[in-house]
Amino acid sequence: MAAAAALASSTKEVLPPALGAVSEPPTLFDGTTRLYICYTCPFAQRAWVTRNCKGLQEEIKLVAINLEDKPAWYKENVYPQGTVPSLEHDGKVTGESLDLIKYIDTNFQGPALLPQDPAKRQFADELIAYADAFTKALYSPLISQVAISDEAVAALDKIEAALSKFSDGPFFLGQFSLVDIAYVTILERVQIYYSHLRNYEIAKDRPNLERYTEEMNKIEAYKQTKNVPLTLLDAAKRHLKAKTTFSNQILSSFLHSFRFILPILTYISL
Repeated sequence: MAAAAALASSTKEVLPPALGAVSEPPTLFDGTTRLYICYTCPFAQRAWVTRNCKGLQEEIKLVAINLEDKPAWYKENVYPQGTVPSLEHDGKVTGESLDLIKYIDTNFQGPALLPQDPAKRQFADELIAYADAFTKALYSPLISQVAISDEAVAALDKIEAALSKFSDGPFFLGQFSLVDIAYVTILERVQIYYSHLRNYEIAKDRPNLERYTEEMNKIEAYKQTKNVPLTLLDAAKRHLKAKTTFSNQILSSFLHSFRFILPILTYISL
């Protein structure tokens, strides 16, 4: 929580415009450290929040990519996977959000976002490893146009229980950490989608999750990356309306590659 408190008075950053197909690229590999993101992508948001929590706004420059009008140079010259986030640092590019938040925490100055305590560190590793499965469990019912699934309920119950493991604070490890960054950007979206599209409140009868959300929303480093809820909801409705039928084969394929498609799914990236 010390890291979170340190960011409480952060000055709001002026964000650069998103670059599209006709935009010129920055001067690549010139020694500048750049974080390539989409402002609406939950995975890119993880890296963005980590950068802010570390106080690296001057050291790591944001380059926003318009995923709906992606510039060819991004995939050709920066990150062959063509996804966000990616980090240009020391002449190489690193991607995959859960790996990248650890990389930023380890390789840059600023408050440490993982504890030294062995028990907490082990639990952090377990929760970060579970983050992809959690995302899949919560998004599957939305994508397949069904009511909330047993798997989604179980996933929410699992993190509710996880939030009670340590009593020295409201976060997953008690104190604020990378684990919170791994989950909050997904929770930000599913709270909106389930409330409006499924009439289901994910924090109802889950007091730990409710308190967690309240405390996360006090952290400026995260708040500055949040999206307007109605923008997220409208984009989700448009996409889901167009996807009224999904064969098992299509759904299976989608879930297998959901990391790559999800940023477009919410326009801001569902």
